[in-house]
Amino acid sequence: MKKEQINNDIQLNSSAKLVHLLGLEGLSKQHLTHILDVADGLIGANGRLKKSKALDDMSIANLFFEPSTRTRNTFEIAGKRTSANIINVDLANSATKKNESLLDTMHTLSAMQIDMFVIRHKQSGMPHYVAENIDNVAILNAGDGINAHPTQALLDMLTIRQHKQKFEHLSVAIVGDIVHSRVAHSDIEALKTLGVQDIRLIAPKGLQYDNKNCTVLKCFDDIEAGLKGIDVVMVLRLQKERMIEADIPNEQEYFANYGLTPERLALAKPDAIVMHPGPINRGVEIDTRVADGGQSVIFEQVTNGIAVRMAVMEILAGKS
Repeated sequence: MKKEQINNDIQLNSSAKLVHLLGLEGLSKQHLTHILDVADGLIGANGRLKKSKALDDMSIANLFFEPSTRTRNTFEIAGKRTSANIINVDLANSATKKNESLLDTMHTLSAMQIDMFVIRHKQSGMPHYVAENIDNVAILNAGDGINAHPTQALLDMLTIRQHKQKFEHLSVAIVGDIVHSRVAHSDIEALKTLGVQDIRLIAPKGLQYDNKNCTVLKCFDDIEAGLKGIDVVMVLRLQKERMIEADIPNEQEYFANYGLTPERLALAKPDAIVMHPGPINRGVEIDTRVADGGQSVIFEQVTNGIAVRMAVMEILAGKS
């Protein structure tokens, strides 16, 4: 499914309430802010995640057609902390391996009275396709191809807001594999919607957006130039599983030219924060001294990911 064929309008009902979370494109600032506010309310004053009984009458199925230990675990934890009944579907031995169609599998799960599907799939647009063809089940996109990863972007926005309070006057740099990264695509949508005017994309040729996108956003192939005066540095993992062999950079050369080192971070503002969606490739996209340094908020992002996923589940269920 090509990106231009993906329909995000089905996320909202006639009252503009969120019924699916498939992507951030088309959602208003009010929608995003509401999710962030609910997530913030699920974090206690001591930084500990609260528990909720909001979804104690609901069943949620995790359907990860693409491997992801970190994202799957945080969705499972989020569901359990909202008291939902969580089913991790064994896709390796499911009926889809016996030539049952994906939609037949989804209809079967719906008949089992599952209320929400959390879907991760290597094909862009697959969660949207399910949402268009299954009734009475909320669909939550946990990452589809190179298209979108909305909850990752939302947890990134929550982390930025906790440290910077407002978005309008921030300068944000996204460094790395822009073109293959669904995280980058969703982060850019979220940053624009929340009012960030200065978004800089730093990447080598072949991993950067095309000229059309770079007329709207600021694109750099020089990391030192791109990092000057930045408030937030978002470092991306090289998406090797989504690259063709010719696109895969030499890791040592990539780090020499685009790795975030303490020297390069010093070009940003003194209070700049460093983010990474994980898993971290140390010595490839980021120096260990930066990943573990005082400006890194990487582990805060993980905690915020659970809060955001709890919030989205509650909102889709009409409980927040």
